Amino acid sequence: MPHTTAAFFDLDGTLIPGSANIPLAKAAFRQGFIGKTDLLKDLRNGLSFLLKGATDERSAQVRDRILRAVSGHRAEDVEALGDHFIDELVDSIKPAMREVLDHHGAAGDDRVVISASPTEIVSRLAHAAGLETGVGTTAARDEDGVYTGDLVGPFCYKDGKVAVMQALAEQRGYDLAECFAYSDSASDLPMLEAVGHPVAVNPEPELRQIAFERGWPIVETSSVPRVKLTSAHGLLRLGKNAFGAAGRRVLA
Repeated sequence: MPHTTAAFFDLDGTLIPGSANIPLAKAAFRQGFIGKTDLLKDLRNGLSFLLKGATDERSAQVRDRILRAVSGHRAEDVEALGDHFIDELVDSIKPAMREVLDHHGAAGDDRVVISASPTEIVSRLAHAAGLETGVGTTAARDEDGVYTGDLVGPFCYKDGKVAVMQALAEQRGYDLAECFAYSDSASDLPMLEAVGHPVAVNPEPELRQIAFERGWPIVETSSVPRVKLTSAHGLLRLGKNAFGAAGRRVLA
């Protein structure tokens, strides 16, 4: 099996701003997969993700709601939800990260999007963006192609992402010590530590500190660094950063 190097990319907050589960939830609501209560919960979680990043509890809640929502539905109907927003998500890929994707493509690396979002959506987005592979959390189907409400394989979050990466490495001959991983969140430390070339992307404060201490490269995708929003001090810093960025744009 020929040696191949891969670059693994987290999706939410890394390749795209915000969470892919927000447009997914909106499309699922419009098509009758979820009710207004679950839609509002997903929108609230999406806002919390934008402000504070991922947490174990919120990620598990989103996973469980998605599994409950798709249970009893045909896989092809769920996959069709992507028709309503995949192109928009592809267009939202950050310019700095598009450059990184193009660099790895030119180098002949496999570009793998790996996310806790449903694998059907992640795979569609990856291929629509011209990338080699997209893998997410996979729901089980019965012999008729109907979702059962259970998982196949790991929840693609934290150590679950590493399990998926290791499986791909075994299948395709990747040497993880030669591979790259990109993420914005400390929740992806297992993913970043699993490869020889971890890269932080517009990181949340905890990951920024870790990257600084370990000498990891940082890709800046915004002129406004992320800050903790759990205190008045964090909110003040956010306001100052935004004001400063606006001033720099005016003076440029």
